[in-house]
Amino acid sequence: MFKKAFVWLTVCALGTVSCQSKPSDKTTSTGATSAEVPTAAASAAGKPADNAAIMARKQVPVVCYHQIRDWKPTDSKGAKDYIVQIAAFKEHIKMLADSGYHTILPDQLYAYLTTGAALPKKPIMLTFDDTDLDQFTIANPTLKKYGFKAVYFVMTVSLGRPRYMTPEMVKQLSDEGNVIGSHTWDHHRVDKYSHNSELKIIGKNGKITTRPVDDWVTQIDKPTKKLEEITGKKIDYFAYPFGIWKKPVLPEFQKKGFKIAFQLADKRDPDYPLMTVRRILDSGYWTTKTFGNSVKNSF
Repeated sequence: MFKKAFVWLTVCALGTVSCQSKPSDKTTSTGATSAEVPTAAASAAGKPADNAAIMARKQVPVVCYHQIRDWKPTDSKGAKDYIVQIAAFKEHIKMLADSGYHTILPDQLYAYLTTGAALPKKPIMLTFDDTDLDQFTIANPTLKKYGFKAVYFVMTVSLGRPRYMTPEMVKQLSDEGNVIGSHTWDHHRVDKYSHNSELKIIGKNGKITTRPVDDWVTQIDKPTKKLEEITGKKIDYFAYPFGIWKKPVLPEFQKKGFKIAFQLADKRDPDYPLMTVRRILDSGYWTTKTFGNSVKNSF
């Protein structure tokens, strides 16, 4: 978490995430299960899939990354789960390419989930959270080598700070065909949001004052608008900080017009499947073989 002049920011501890597996479904050549084909046809005719149909579709592997760099002596054991070392990252991406995976973007996933639209063979989505500079300097060139595209969930408080991307870099990623998504202003947990919060401010004289704030405006509306100004495109996708969400917040994200909101490996909510799309972390401890098995078996 970051320090902001005169503002106290809440720091949330990252917890260990366990990946959940979903039994494989018998699929057709389009990637839909055989039982879903009538639903897909109906959707193509203009009838959108309901929540049950969305839940029934075979899940597409979605992978989440944070930092791509070599470990430092100061890195904690827990932090290393979120730091994939450079050589390992390159090996993992090469394995995906050699294994015939094709990266897809959120619009394709949304069309598949809501209408049964066909996906390429062995689809996978690669996502990056938190705006780290190494995502631009290391990850992006590696993905380009294999013709892969990705989704970058940007936390706007960090833009332009040391070791983080600049607005110009975010714009370049977008212009190159990647997708930029919203990831709040300062990584504040969404289950803590209120429309009537108080922000504590420390004055130069050390005096503490408070002022009312709307977390939904501060953390969602303003950052999303800023990203739209940077990219010149509508921001339709969101990733929950720490992957944490609670059911009461899901209608809020739906009302704000997000097509999909991405969590980590918890079970999806059957009433809001598009607001709880699952991802797995590519752990810093995983070998290429372990990563490959996790991609196959976690969805």
